[in-house]
Amino acid sequence: MKPQEDRYERAILVAVCPGMQTMERTEEYLAELEFLLETAGGVCVKKVVQRLERPDTRTYVGSGKLEEIKEYKQALDADFVIFDDELSPAQLRNLEKALECRILDRTTLILDIFAKRARTSIAKTQVELAQLQYMLPRLTRLWTHLERQRGGIGMRGPGETQIETDRRLIKEKISLLKQQLASIDKQKTLQRKGRESLVRVALVGYTNVGKSTLMNVLSKSDVFAENKLFATLDTTVRKVVIGNLPFLLTDTVGFIRKLPTQLVESFKSTLDEVVEADLLLHVVDISHPDYEEQIAAVRTTLDEIGAADKPTIMVYNKIDRLETLPSHTGEEEAIHISAVERTHLEDFRSLIYNHVSTIHAIRYPYNNFLY
Repeated sequence: MKPQEDRYERAILVAVCPGMQTMERTEEYLAELEFLLETAGGVCVKKVVQRLERPDTRTYVGSGKLEEIKEYKQALDADFVIFDDELSPAQLRNLEKALECRILDRTTLILDIFAKRARTSIAKTQVELAQLQYMLPRLTRLWTHLERQRGGIGMRGPGETQIETDRRLIKEKISLLKQQLASIDKQKTLQRKGRESLVRVALVGYTNVGKSTLMNVLSKSDVFAENKLFATLDTTVRKVVIGNLPFLLTDTVGFIRKLPTQLVESFKSTLDEVVEADLLLHVVDISHPDYEEQIAAVRTTLDEIGAADKPTIMVYNKIDRLETLPSHTGEEEAIHISAVERTHLEDFRSLIYNHVSTIHAIRYPYNNFLY
């Protein structure tokens, strides 16, 4: 019987350790890339790291390392090679020619996972737009026949090459998807206006830190939760009551280091739930060795979407995996919990109640007698 990993596509993972970055940090990035690969359904057969001042503009790694990767590919029967950065169209073209196999980068892999995880029509539309926007400048590497979607004969312009046809069709598709998302955005805006009578609280955080599990505990719902990256892409909103105070709790898509800009743009209607929230619960996997950088990655994305200044509670989750707790050094209020073991959850509920009731008292001063 063949080993289990033979049932999965086999990949070599490649990273450059630039400038002052430590090799340990680069290896942590590669470990996350491997987790992404496993989430996508593949298996890593080799990791390759090269220390360079910066990635090579032509082939990402040096010529000697490129030959080494080619030898590994042949010896290990790898199906493709994944690079832990977004590659330029020229780098993709040169690497495919040199390695004679499929080349993926971190962005392609994340987009593939999003496409796999998308369940609703909204999420599928958002992911398709992001994929097409990423694909457009990289058409020189694609073997596509998109004109078949237009009915074939008579649809191609005179003297038009295959790539020109594909580019035109992709631009048309992007325009159509943007129109669809604009319509969705209007609907979402109306929905949010209909919920303005309640304080809105949003769960944010790095992917796989336990947001959906926490959502289930607080709202007594059954939001899908799994120990994989991007287990859920769709925004979930639940009405939660703590004490006698109702509010809306939103679970959002997880963030990740080097989150593709195409995804931030196409998921605008989803991320607007964060932008318009009254309070953010920034959930952190405190047991992760790189949790501080994950916090920084989330804050970077919040800044990009204009939500960096929102009132925030730092929620350090998964304390059941630690013997001693790191101290909190930020300015935000913080609490340490375990959503799975339900440790300190009553304290957490009280903390949320205090913040929500304060927001409610300021916004609706004449309705405070209700609470």
